[in-house]
Amino acid sequence: MTLTTAAAESAAEIDAQHIRDAIRDAIVERRLAPGTKLSETDVGSLFNVSRTLVRAALQALSYEGLVSVEKNRGAFVASPSVTEAQQIFATRRLLEPVILREAAPHIGKAEVKDLRKLLAEEERLTNQRGAPARRAEIKASGDFHLAVAAISGNAILTRFMDELVARSSLVIALYGQSVISSCGHIEHQQIVDALEKRNVETACALMLRHIDHIEADLDLRPAKKGSDLKDVFRM
Repeated sequence: MTLTTAAAESAAEIDAQHIRDAIRDAIVERRLAPGTKLSETDVGSLFNVSRTLVRAALQALSYEGLVSVEKNRGAFVASPSVTEAQQIFATRRLLEPVILREAAPHIGKAEVKDLRKLLAEEERLTNQRGAPARRAEIKASGDFHLAVAAISGNAILTRFMDELVARSSLVIALYGQSVISSCGHIEHQQIVDALEKRNVETACALMLRHIDHIEADLDLRPAKKGSDLKDVFRM
């Protein structure tokens, strides 16, 4: 392989990663709704790249469960089923206490300060109105969970958490009922308070309750099959 060829392949990988990150951010921030068609031609035109690069980006997102690639139909923002939504939160209940226990020995004054900076930004966004602020608040809420995972120093746990936060955003976009934050700011504060006091088991209990509250705000009742229009729209 020549240097020129290697450089071209490296540039292509960077372009595909950029597209993947941009689409991923839009999904996580709920700017792209579940079920949205991601046409290779349209995405390629938006980013001024070839369909080959777009296809690579979409394939990477499909591995994360954020995009569904259907034969002869194309790619769509994934629409998690009720069962998948329940499994995502069941997995978070298993994983996040482990992350807290892994992170706890590494949490000192500097780490607490960084976490409180995230909470301050989250609070600022919570007090603002409008769709852009709401999307930014959702991202800030997810960033808190990712920051705790990063403190653990375990790259595998952090990667798993990154995927779970992204897929949770999809679930919340599809099944969320409340207009208020689905990832409670006050509960984040309580978790940091417990970690600062070295009350790790308290922090774990608070995290589990927090995840329960997120899931409780979702309407995960399966849709009725074969509904009759007259029954659905009965006055």
